[in-house]
Amino acid sequence: MSEISVIEVKNSEQLKQFVRFPMDLYKNNPYYVPALINDEIKIWSPKENPALQYSEAKQFLAYKNSKVVGRIALMINYKEERELGIRKVRFGWIDFIDDEKVSQALIGKAVEYAKEKNIGKIEGPMGFTNLDKAGMLTLGFDKLATMIGIYNHAYYPQHLEKLGLTKEKEWVEFEIMFPDSLPEKIYKFNELISQKYHLKVLRFKSKEEILQYVDAMFDLLDETYKHLSTYTPISDEQRKTYKEKYFPLIDKDFIVCIADENNNLVSFAITMPSYSKALQKSKGKLLPFGWWHFLQAGKKNDRANFYLIGIHPDYQRRGVTSIIFKEIWDIFNKKGVKYLETNPELEENKSIQLLWQDYNPVNHKRRRTYALEIK
Repeated sequence: MSEISVIEVKNSEQLKQFVRFPMDLYKNNPYYVPALINDEIKIWSPKENPALQYSEAKQFLAYKNSKVVGRIALMINYKEERELGIRKVRFGWIDFIDDEKVSQALIGKAVEYAKEKNIGKIEGPMGFTNLDKAGMLTLGFDKLATMIGIYNHAYYPQHLEKLGLTKEKEWVEFEIMFPDSLPEKIYKFNELISQKYHLKVLRFKSKEEILQYVDAMFDLLDETYKHLSTYTPISDEQRKTYKEKYFPLIDKDFIVCIADENNNLVSFAITMPSYSKALQKSKGKLLPFGWWHFLQAGKKNDRANFYLIGIHPDYQRRGVTSIIFKEIWDIFNKKGVKYLETNPELEENKSIQLLWQDYNPVNHKRRRTYALEIK
């Protein structure tokens, strides 16, 4: 009988194996969407990932018969511990073949690490911060994954539950088919709200014009989600990194910004054409031809993803979301987009889910993190 061995990633070759393992595991799966290999490698570089300035991280590979059969990353976010008093080992980047001995060895490594650090809890899958991918898929295994969601086989949660891990947090995702037209009452309602609160929709002629509002967007994210128990403010280093990483992918026409009479940003929403199929075709690489698939996905696409929304607390439940959705509809109508897929939203975050309630949203995916208390 073959034994499972788990070793820590110590060099660049092992890191490449760590990054590429899920691409091999899901090679013939039509729903899996690979990440960009270079971006995944940069995650583990302190020079590239600001979260490593206040976090500790280790990566591990599981082997069987000298072949990689699983992986897991373990992290401790000391900023989270310091600011929220939450002390736990985060686990993420967890993938494994359908062999309970492999999943047991990987989770066993997480437990061992937590005991070494005198920490009484592990939770995952998640990244370093609340802006990273999180949640193991429990519904929607037959749906195409997105850039910002984790995809996994149906046996993953079954393995974790057999190992004694239990549900910690739950996320929901929705798919919306956009109507061919909007009722006249929506236009009248939006005009009324805009006049009552002296609001205006900002129009951008170039991507560069958006830059002056990026910091205000991050401020709005903090204001929007600070009431959630797990939220930590976005650091200056994170802001810089996200600007550099995601701004080049943003299409100015897919951004909605609403300001008050003093030109202060009160709400924003970022959608993007779906790059899922482009990522599948590129197989994790922008060169030599991966960039072409991204370019084509941006030009012609009937599907979009909802990435971020921020609404100042003073304007929540005042009809601002109706303005946002009407603007998104206008954009999609011009671009030929028929379907919108939301980002994962915490099940408890009802205020954000109200944004979709009038448009027949279908809850097509669910995901959760699993936790284990360590005695």
